[in-house]
Amino acid sequence: MSVTSNPMAHWIQAFLEAQAAELDAAVNTQTAYARDLTDFAGWLTAKSLHYATASRDDVEHYLIHCEAQGLAKSTRARRLSAIKQLYRFAFEEGWRTDNPAIQIKGPGRAQRLPKTLDITEVDRLLDAARRSPRNTLRNSCLMELLYATGMRVTELVSLPVSAARGDPRMLLVRGKGGKERLVPLSPPARKALAAYLAERDQAEDIARKQGHPASRFLFPSRGKAGHLTRHRFFGLIKEFAVAGGVSPAKVTPHTLRHAFATHLLAGGADLMSIQMMLGHADVSTTEIYTHVLDARLTELVMDHHPLSRKPKS
Repeated sequence: MSVTSNPMAHWIQAFLEAQAAELDAAVNTQTAYARDLTDFAGWLTAKSLHYATASRDDVEHYLIHCEAQGLAKSTRARRLSAIKQLYRFAFEEGWRTDNPAIQIKGPGRAQRLPKTLDITEVDRLLDAARRSPRNTLRNSCLMELLYATGMRVTELVSLPVSAARGDPRMLLVRGKGGKERLVPLSPPARKALAAYLAERDQAEDIARKQGHPASRFLFPSRGKAGHLTRHRFFGLIKEFAVAGGVSPAKVTPHTLRHAFATHLLAGGADLMSIQMMLGHADVSTTEIYTHVLDARLTELVMDHHPLSRKPKS
């Protein structure tokens, strides 16, 4: 079978399987690759083209098409990255003798400061979780752990229960690419974890007696994933925002991660330590939080310095 007669869906499937096996790519990453490459395949099909025959000009025209659709720079940059990686894989497999996308420069990413929350807003969210009418101990534990560690939401909801045993001072977190890191727990987080774990184990004992298998996850669920999903937690944190009087538009699990880093930096923590706790591969990613502080200090001066105030008319 020639490479042109091999359906593009097979190219995508083989590429994703290789990513999962060799790089231990996260499910969310593989989903994004699949979505981007499927869109490119659809555009090629409409032009009577194939992954095997597409040229550099074709890839560039596809990116122009994406821009004409109004896609953000970050989305276009991600799609080009996916295409480059697909063609690198195809070259290694002998399906192509070149990589038509290798010399194409991406649109770059707009430098946007991450949204964050101040300490008062975080306190309101934590208090709302403690007062939630259902699953109170679980919800409080989720929020305390998120703010105390800066974990990604997927890392949080998929934590194994084994990581929480023995009143740990540190949590072992498995992040992107299967890389593990240790993150320290604050006293409030340890207290919330211990209270929830006792309730969770009691519920698990009852479920076991009813014939249900024990869950290996700290936050178990009867759903397909076996643990609380990131989508459900996204909904929960919006509920806490409403209950706590914080604008829901400002609150996502990721803004708590940003708050963790920003508040640490403001408190005097060094960038290398924050990088390690966040699981950033490059310290330049962590440096964005210095810009957040710079922006806040500028705003503080502009709002409160007497020479910055507009003269009364």
